[in-house]
Amino acid sequence: MAKKNSNDMSFLDHLEELRWHLIRITIAILVGALVAFVNKVFIFGTLIDGPKNPNFITYRVICNISKSLGFNEDLCVTEMPFSIITTAMADKFSIHIWTSITIGFIIAFPYILWEIWRFIKPALHDNERKYSRSFILVGSFLFFIGVLFGYYIIAPFSVKFLGGYTLIPGNDFEAKPTIASYIALLRSVVIAGGLIFELPIIIYFLTKVGLVTPQFLKTYRKHALVIVLIISAIITPPDIASQVVVAIPVLFLYQISIYISKWVVKNQEKNTKKELRNVRHSKRI
Repeated sequence: MAKKNSNDMSFLDHLEELRWHLIRITIAILVGALVAFVNKVFIFGTLIDGPKNPNFITYRVICNISKSLGFNEDLCVTEMPFSIITTAMADKFSIHIWTSITIGFIIAFPYILWEIWRFIKPALHDNERKYSRSFILVGSFLFFIGVLFGYYIIAPFSVKFLGGYTLIPGNDFEAKPTIASYIALLRSVVIAGGLIFELPIIIYFLTKVGLVTPQFLKTYRKHALVIVLIISAIITPPDIASQVVVAIPVLFLYQISIYISKWVVKNQEKNTKKELRNVRHSKRI
């Protein structure tokens, strides 16, 4: 059966189309989750264990930088002052499942973008559809860069700060966070990092539908700075260094988004002028 044109589809037809896109996205996530589920030794022994391991690459890089700047080993991490425990019989199994689903979402993200594009593509002009491959590649690239940023930058800062936070110097409470709380922290900073780096893509579509303009982004740049700092405070430990580390790339992405918004508006104006010329030409004929 031939696929209906988007202009001929009713609201229920669009819902039915959306339902099948969501079903395929769910299947893709479950396939990725299955891959993660059977590789639990690597997932938990390497990826999950990384930020709480003093030998993690981020800690080693910071230590080497500290030594090169003459701070000796002041910033080196030699041990983590906490141990992770489980408090329920089903903890490890349920965490295995939900962690696998999270990683399945990360693995399937390019396919998710492809399904999203397939859903919105019929509503776009022919000259806009040629950017589909770029949309998927750029969107996936930004997401994975954000995930890596969250895992290698935000997560170590968060784990080191929160795990070593002291209430009573010299006689503090023994820190034994549950595995659920530890993985929840990793999951939040990694997924948040990936989604934050999608800002240019979001601005692209908001500009396409007319909700955002380059002038709007410039006018509210200071407000955006405040929002960025608030987001940084939410997904990082409450220390200035961590918030600055997160805020800098986000502000950089915001500036890129302004250029993207300008490019979209310029193309829209060009297409409008072209359509007007075509209409005038057809009238003359």
